[in-house]
Amino acid sequence: MKSTHNKLICFLTIFLLSFSTVSAQLTIDECQQKAKANYPLIKRYDLIEKSKGYTLSNAGKGYLPQISLSARASYQSEVTQIPINIPGVEGLSKDQYAATIDVSQTIWDGGVISSQKKITNAGAEVEQQQANVDIYALKDRVNQLFFGTLLLDAQLMQNSILQDNLQKNYETIASYKANGIANQADLDAVKVEQLKAEQNKTQIKANRKAYLEMLSTMIGEAIAENTTLVKPEAENVLVSNNINRPEMQLFEAQHNLFESQKSMIKAGYMPKLNLFVQGGYGKPGLNMLDNEFSPYYMGGIRLSWNFSSLYTQKNDRLKLEVNQSNVAIQKETFLYNTNLQITQENNNIKKLSDMMKYDNDIISLRENVRKSAEAKVANGTLTVIELMREINAEDLAKQDKILHDIQLLMAIYDLKWTVDN
Repeated sequence: MKSTHNKLICFLTIFLLSFSTVSAQLTIDECQQKAKANYPLIKRYDLIEKSKGYTLSNAGKGYLPQISLSARASYQSEVTQIPINIPGVEGLSKDQYAATIDVSQTIWDGGVISSQKKITNAGAEVEQQQANVDIYALKDRVNQLFFGTLLLDAQLMQNSILQDNLQKNYETIASYKANGIANQADLDAVKVEQLKAEQNKTQIKANRKAYLEMLSTMIGEAIAENTTLVKPEAENVLVSNNINRPEMQLFEAQHNLFESQKSMIKAGYMPKLNLFVQGGYGKPGLNMLDNEFSPYYMGGIRLSWNFSSLYTQKNDRLKLEVNQSNVAIQKETFLYNTNLQITQENNNIKKLSDMMKYDNDIISLRENVRKSAEAKVANGTLTVIELMREINAEDLAKQDKILHDIQLLMAIYDLKWTVDN
């Protein structure tokens, strides 16, 4: 029974350890998503939607009856008088009073409200696309931190291999010294390289800690130092040369906004038709010959047509067309610069791919040279100092391969960022 209990505990321990290992992994896509969700500017999307909703609601209320209340009291020096005396008819009072309620119902507004809604939607779209452009810059910052950390991880692994190799040589030289083949200076030469490797490891770990802290701040959650950043496979990263950056949607949204504003210019010189009702109470009422307080009302249909906007509508349209041309030039300039950047990044990817073809051969040859140097030291035909030089040369070759590997990934993701795939 006790044996079974111990096995169960062991199984649970292994399960939890394996789960924690899996959960302590982080991919670049996860970092991108978390950084975007954590960015303060993301809150602006909700504010843009709310503002758009309020403005559209206000514009739609233009179709509701418009009600106004007014009151007036006046005294005038002279009033209209009838030149003959009529029994029972008094002259008008010089003091007059009126309180009215006016109700107006739009039948046709010339397209003003419809244009206001179009402009509101188009303006909100411009704001959203501008927010997309601002947030998109996060991707590049996350890429730099993520791949910078991957490079440091690879350097730590190579440092560990180097230290193992140095330790093996230290033990070998120590045995040579015990047999009188090597001296203390030879042993010290290896020890110096060990200390330098340990010193380099300390610096790499400090840099990695700093990178993870910055990445942690960007994604809004703590990243443990033992977290494994999952290295993407270069062949699995799909990139096309079709530009789909948020700037393209921003240019389109700006163009549409100016088109919407053109409809408002047209609506400005269209006729307006509405129904109206006015009710009032005053002295005099509608009967000017009745000098008493009395209620009254009137209603009808009203047509208004303001032609003054025709004076400026041509220039207003030309101004909008100038703005659209300016946006078109900005778009053309953006595409020009982006295509140049794509060409440069494709050339960089090809250069790194070509360089990496030779990395393994260089490392293999450096390993052979190092092994030959070790044999020569054993035979007493080569100094330990010369052996250390060969070990460092091999380590440098491996570091170059690590650097080229990460640089290629960064170049691919730079291209992916440039075209937004």
